Amino acid sequence: MKFSYFPGCTLKNKAKILDVYARKCAEVLGAELEEIENWQCCGGVFTTAKDEVATKLSSVRILKEALRKETDLVTVCSACHNVVKQTNYAIQTDKEFAGKVNRYMAEDEYNGETKIYHYLELLRDVIGFDKVKEKVVNSLNGKKVAAYYGCLLLRPNSVMRMDDPENPSIIEDLIRAIGGEAIVYPARNECCGGYVRLESPELANKKSNNVFNSAMNAGAEVIVTACPLCKYNLEKSGCEIPVVYITELLADALGVKEDADEQ
Repeated sequence: MKFSYFPGCTLKNKAKILDVYARKCAEVLGAELEEIENWQCCGGVFTTAKDEVATKLSSVRILKEALRKETDLVTVCSACHNVVKQTNYAIQTDKEFAGKVNRYMAEDEYNGETKIYHYLELLRDVIGFDKVKEKVVNSLNGKKVAAYYGCLLLRPNSVMRMDDPENPSIIEDLIRAIGGEAIVYPARNECCGGYVRLESPELANKKSNNVFNSAMNAGAEVIVTACPLCKYNLEKSGCEIPVVYITELLADALGVKEDADEQ
């Protein structure tokens, strides 16, 4: 199975292990992630202003390239996934916006045809958690793992459609498939305060403390996330247990973590 793959900026510097482990694990599971050539930053945030077109064009180029290759598109960073998917949805549902985009790019029209999977959806909906379980060589042996979704994976639900935004289960199901005990706690889909870190460190710390204290009080030994900003913010705020990426946890279970560390 071949997919177009958009890693995004952060996975090329501060979050390299999220990218490297994603590729290695996909390979073990029979999926080939082919990186989009000459991609640009997705923009980091999806602006809701309807007349704002320029900041969304890099996402459109990514989507068009996947369509040109006749492949579905895979993302792994929560922020990138949110921006690319919201852009695609806007093109599908807003004719005025789609018209501006296509006139601006002066190329073949794009009307939202590309199918987008977050890496978690690739594991659940395409590969299947049963197959993931079959490939486990280093079970987590009941390790207590808290899934942290944050804001961007699940919202807005009308667009993302990944899981129930109030009671999600996709990461917990992955944790169970690789032998861990999924810790369900109240703050797992609350904001970590990531986008106010520079403006108000105190508020960011308060929001992050709420998340990791909620997880620790429920018995978690480790927190797992798909968002580089969430990981940074939880660690910056003094989380007392490890915060790791979903792909890092998966790589350990599939026995490819050492191989990925060497890259």
